[in-house]
Amino acid sequence: MSLLTLDRLSVRMRGRAIVSDVSLTIEPGEFVGLIGPNGAGKTTLMRAALGLIPAQGHSSLAAMAPRERARAAAWMPQAREIAWPVTVETLVMLGRVPHFGAGQRASPEDRAAVDAAIAQMGLQPLRGRAATRLSGGEAARVLIARALAQQTPLLMADEPTAGLDPAHQISTMETFAALAAEGKSCLVSLHDLGLAVRHCTRLILIAPQSAMEDGQGGLVADGAPEDVLTPERLDRVFGIEAAFRRGEDGPLFQPLRVTR
Repeated sequence: MSLLTLDRLSVRMRGRAIVSDVSLTIEPGEFVGLIGPNGAGKTTLMRAALGLIPAQGHSSLAAMAPRERARAAAWMPQAREIAWPVTVETLVMLGRVPHFGAGQRASPEDRAAVDAAIAQMGLQPLRGRAATRLSGGEAARVLIARALAQQTPLLMADEPTAGLDPAHQISTMETFAALAAEGKSCLVSLHDLGLAVRHCTRLILIAPQSAMEDGQGGLVADGAPEDVLTPERLDRVFGIEAAFRRGEDGPLFQPLRVTR
């Protein structure tokens, strides 16, 4: 059973096509990287898929009732502003709200899910700290933990590794890969193509209008990293040349130079 199905999903803003006729499915066990240059519409596509902004076409998630959708997909937006001075533990517990009944308090199962998410993101020393006193990288890890605690079949995250140091970037990607290995799926927008190539099982490349032959932004390629990031597409969509190797330690991708 597909965790997300998009059929000709399109978004227009201020009379301009941001993404056009995107069709795809995400199945259990996939770690999907959504890639593309600035302005390609990655955030817009994810928000439209969740029903957070108006769109044309069909999204299986947007068609759900809000509570059902919150149990089907966890969402980590790019914005990381935390307004309330609650503890890290309390903030992560908010991920369990879709599972609460009317007037229900946190159950042992909820607390176990929170404990597991905090441990996965290495946040044990911070669990009692006010969330408003976190650094940017710490806040990012806490918000990822909140999404993990939601324990949905699909996790969607917009630039989750932005602002993290290299060690936490790698550990975060490994956490997502582990979820996929367990049969869940992750759809993650990324600017770091090296991380995407090394950890994602599949890449979806979208491009802005300027990079598309028909003048409309949309899906350019969908498949294994080595099949998506061809030299021609790297030049046309990103304007770069890169080295792509598969060695004993896995795939390695390194941008080398600007082509235009």
